[in-house]
Amino acid sequence: MALRIYGNRQLKTLPGQNTRPTPSRVREAVFNIWQDITGCRWLDLCAGSGSMGAEALCRGAAIAVAIEQSGPACQIIKQNWQQVATPEQQFRVLRGDVVKRLKSLAAEEFDRIYFDPPYTANLYEPVLEAIAKYSLLAAGGELIAEHDPKREMVEVSGLAIVRQKVYGGCAIAFYQSLNSPVP
Repeated sequence: MALRIYGNRQLKTLPGQNTRPTPSRVREAVFNIWQDITGCRWLDLCAGSGSMGAEALCRGAAIAVAIEQSGPACQIIKQNWQQVATPEQQFRVLRGDVVKRLKSLAAEEFDRIYFDPPYTANLYEPVLEAIAKYSLLAAGGELIAEHDPKREMVEVSGLAIVRQKVYGGCAIAFYQSLNSPVP
């Protein structure tokens, strides 16, 4: 299966249902809300095919980092990001458990974080807590957690939900650091 992103660019995806690409309607909405990401530092968690990070690179993100547990998915992400990144942009794809890999990023900050785990995984709270603990969200930055609309999203110490949107069978919750200015 192929996926199209900004500029009508085609990305590779893994066969089957092991990874669930973010619906195009949701991708479009996210980038309409986060209008100008030129120069931003992007973190893509449970990245799947890397479509959100690829979209961010196409729209001018300076740095994109993906964390994905699946080895084959990591290869797809690398191929997709190599296809869209310019020589001035940097990207890394990290394979492994998302909570453990977040610790390795403790010296970095990201302006935008997109978190799209398997909806039934028990990753939401541990990942949000790790992001807050390691101060990965830059001041003024925002994190989106994609989730099932039936799921009640929680706030964790250091991160607050600032808005939520529902798009059919997909919902997104926007978080900001409690130390960040509210828009």
